[in-house]
Amino acid sequence: MTLDAARLLRLDREHIIHPYLPGTATERVVMTEGSGCRLTDSEGRSYLDATGGLWLAQVGHGRAELADVAHEQMRKLEYFTSFWEFSNDRAIELAARLASIAPDPLNHVYFTSGGSEGNEAAIKMARYYHHRRGDKNRTWILARDKAYHGIGYGGGSATGFPVYHEGFAPMMPHVSHLTPPWPYRTELYGGEDPTDFLIRELEERIARIGADNIAAMIGEPIMGVGGMLVPPADYWPRVREVLDRHGILLIFDEVVTAYGRVGEWFAARYFDVTPDIIVTAKGITSGYVPLGALLVGDHVAEVLLRDHGFPMGYTYNGHPVATAVALANLDLIEKEDLLARATTIGGLLHAELEARLGNLPVVGEIRSVGMMLAVELVADRATRTPLPLNPDRMPHDVIRRETGVIVRDSAHSLVLSPPLIMTEAEAEEAADALRGVLERTAPDGEISPA
Repeated sequence: MTLDAARLLRLDREHIIHPYLPGTATERVVMTEGSGCRLTDSEGRSYLDATGGLWLAQVGHGRAELADVAHEQMRKLEYFTSFWEFSNDRAIELAARLASIAPDPLNHVYFTSGGSEGNEAAIKMARYYHHRRGDKNRTWILARDKAYHGIGYGGGSATGFPVYHEGFAPMMPHVSHLTPPWPYRTELYGGEDPTDFLIRELEERIARIGADNIAAMIGEPIMGVGGMLVPPADYWPRVREVLDRHGILLIFDEVVTAYGRVGEWFAARYFDVTPDIIVTAKGITSGYVPLGALLVGDHVAEVLLRDHGFPMGYTYNGHPVATAVALANLDLIEKEDLLARATTIGGLLHAELEARLGNLPVVGEIRSVGMMLAVELVADRATRTPLPLNPDRMPHDVIRRETGVIVRDSAHSLVLSPPLIMTEAEAEEAADALRGVLERTAPDGEISPA
């Protein structure tokens, strides 16, 4: 049975709890089809997806190759557990494939259903690693303000936004948040070089808590929800050196940045830093099936696998359909050279945004790495005061309603993370859409009619 648009809207309002949507909101956009970078809603309107869903549609929408693989795998083996001695051929193949593209020595893989589960597992792995080695006091986790690590209690506690803690407390204890690397916001560093400030702060925090009490530091290589914050080139290498000196593990949350998003398989390679654990999800299947994978260093895995092994698991660990789709998705990324394309088209999109938006009074900075881009909005370019936002008329909402181009609002920035298959014409379309709205946006946040 196919429901008409009006009934879909009514049933949605009556039955679905949407993340971050108040019950008083009546607007819905019900997507029914997708192809490439395009989406179609229940009323037949077409959209340009400049967000990749939630940072994940690497190979684009509607790829029959991935649907066929899922169908074939379901007919062969739809599911069996990967607990204890059980496994399946597709999970084994994918683990080997991931190890072959991961930085050495991250040769072990732990599967999850997504990024939130992955960060929960990573935090537990870090604590359990030290516990097994006899360092039972190493329970603290270092994170950053403006970080996003999912919505579990471990990852949610490491997340650095008050909105994700308010009403859910008490959060997980022994989490300490540091200043984020956000070079545009020079006021955070009191005139000091940002990396010098951040490393000094890190050293002081370790000294205050006690190195022997800290299990790991978790961080997004590039902070996505925080507004696509790109650290200085020397930030992660210097963080790694400090953590190594104190025996603290480094967890890279690459749920957003992995699988070509930054023009490399992993942002760890972009920053030339090898963490102890990399958490991935999203782009591993381009969103066609939920899946996550932790890439774990040999030295960590060796400890976790002692005695009775690592005592936690998810029902869908190593799901055969999800891992089969992931293998086919990685094939497409390689076959279509999407890592290189992310750099090429991402650079073009950045240039188009600079050309159209660079002189607008409300645009403070345009930043990008590969196919991750952000336009930071300000009320005053000299003082860099954040642009006031009207919840009833947000720039990203106006852009979608007027032009059909979907972008995301993140911390006073418009964030773009399109499928890696975006064309030059689509990049120009996206830049034009932003220009058409932002040139009518006043320093008080009000947007004049078109």
